[in-house]
Amino acid sequence: MKTEKNILVAFLLNLAFSVFEFAGGLFTGSIAIISDSVHDMGDAASIGISYYLEKKSKKGPDEKYTYGYTRFSVIGSLITTLILIFSSCAVIYNAVHRILNPVEINYNGMIVFSVFGIAVNSLAAFFTHEGNSLNQKAVNLHMLEDVLGWVVVFIGSIVMRFTDLSFIDPIMSIGVAVFILISAVKNIKTILDLFLEKTPCGIDVDEIKEHIMSIDGISDVHHIHIRSLDGFNNSATMHIVTDADAGVIKKLVREELLEHGICHATLEIESEDEECCDKHCHTEIKSGHCGHGHHHH
Repeated sequence: MKTEKNILVAFLLNLAFSVFEFAGGLFTGSIAIISDSVHDMGDAASIGISYYLEKKSKKGPDEKYTYGYTRFSVIGSLITTLILIFSSCAVIYNAVHRILNPVEINYNGMIVFSVFGIAVNSLAAFFTHEGNSLNQKAVNLHMLEDVLGWVVVFIGSIVMRFTDLSFIDPIMSIGVAVFILISAVKNIKTILDLFLEKTPCGIDVDEIKEHIMSIDGISDVHHIHIRSLDGFNNSATMHIVTDADAGVIKKLVREELLEHGICHATLEIESEDEECCDKHCHTEIKSGHCGHGHHHH
């Protein structure tokens, strides 16, 4: 709930500020400020999308989405990150153009605006810094990037005021844009790992297998699949071979998995003399040798 409210506050602050900023950019003639205002409007839009999707991601499972809506938050993060990458490239393009064609800039106006910019965006960054969804992280990255952008504009405008080196304005914006691109690309990689069902970070399948095998009464464990819905909630499925009391075994296995950060587990219990269809016809599943009852999830 907190995450949503924070994202909403950031959205309203950003939207109001980007309109104010656009006017300021026109007034001072600074491309760093104008391109930043366009970038901020993009931010505001993506934060709006994030807010909507974050809200949606809190819905419980239903017939349509049996795993729940958690991944919607991840999609919010993806959209926000793509907008970040796009706007960073646009900023770099504009800045290069500006280095080649310098113009007159109102430095005093820039100094005043950048102080405002640092204040408003710091506030927004403060509101989004806690929260543990990837979506919130993407939004917070936006905010930090905006604060950084303004600190750079502030320093740059003071330097330009005393030295008259107007190419500092575009060079600063390139520096910030590159920094953002690097963080955004890392974020994309995390998101892709989730969608590709990669084993979550910090989880060692072999180690988990070893620990489960060491539980009394378990003779084998196979078909281990571990995935994460959003980078925070991990779930696992596995087949456990045992002749002991199924209820007891399941409880022990779940406790073990919880220690490894897996909060949801689906366990299939097989007796020692049972033949596991999946185990033997891994390769032939495609050609349908594996009776219809046993298809993968």
